Amino acid sequence: MTTPRLTDRAALSRARSRARATQGGMADFLHRMMADEVEERLQLVNKTFTDTAVISGFPALWSELRPDAKQVHDEETLGLDVAAHDLVIHAMALHWADDPVGQLAQARHALRPDGFFLGFGFGGETLTELRQVLAMAETEVMGGLSPRVAPMGEIRDLGGLLQRAGLALPVVDSLPLTVTYETMFHLMRDLRAMGEVNALANRHKAPVSREFFLKAAEEYARQFGTEDGRIRATFEILVMTGWAPDASQPQPLRPGSATTRLADALGAKEIGLNDPAGQGRIADED
Repeated sequence: MTTPRLTDRAALSRARSRARATQGGMADFLHRMMADEVEERLQLVNKTFTDTAVISGFPALWSELRPDAKQVHDEETLGLDVAAHDLVIHAMALHWADDPVGQLAQARHALRPDGFFLGFGFGGETLTELRQVLAMAETEVMGGLSPRVAPMGEIRDLGGLLQRAGLALPVVDSLPLTVTYETMFHLMRDLRAMGEVNALANRHKAPVSREFFLKAAEEYARQFGTEDGRIRATFEILVMTGWAPDASQPQPLRPGSATTRLADALGAKEIGLNDPAGQGRIADED
């Protein structure tokens, strides 16, 4: 079965090239924050890692942030060897993957047994303000809606994706971040300098009127303005962790293998299933 195409990879490549060439430098503050977060997370893991790979859309940037790591571009087929690494980092690129489970599965196969996966991706609250005002303006000015922001993950969904990819002990948590800008146009300029523009395969490709953007900017300031006259923009970063399965890891008990009765642990009297007084409940002791 062919995977539905989410991303126009040629358009995404052009956007990333323009971001790297932005006058004044690429807007890389999210990547740098995540590089700091990597260090904090690894300090909590009682393990030393010696063979790291980083999957990202900006290998040159991450070679600066993690010079000890192999840099891998986030293509459909990742340049990773099986069981070659004890740590794989997926850095801020999963939302552009046509097959996110495939990306995670490839990362899992690149790990040795008990290797660690650490991923960072945009969560569903990311740019919620911008999405709302663009939808409103497009409905009013153009009479319909078209995809303008790449779909973002949710915590409950990403935990399931980690499991489907074969990673053990999956955990996903959220890092909310609010950034303020002078106007919506300053936010959009920053998004271009991040390489995070509309590169969806089924995006609306016709030129958009000036009226559309002016209406969206006006609505943005009205709904999401701050007391000092700026606007706020939400970025939600989801942090994903998991392990390549290994016999040394904690394993769930086999059903029926418990050696201690629940009633004993609770200090209660157990009432049998056939006892009409309790219908199988556990009753408190007097």
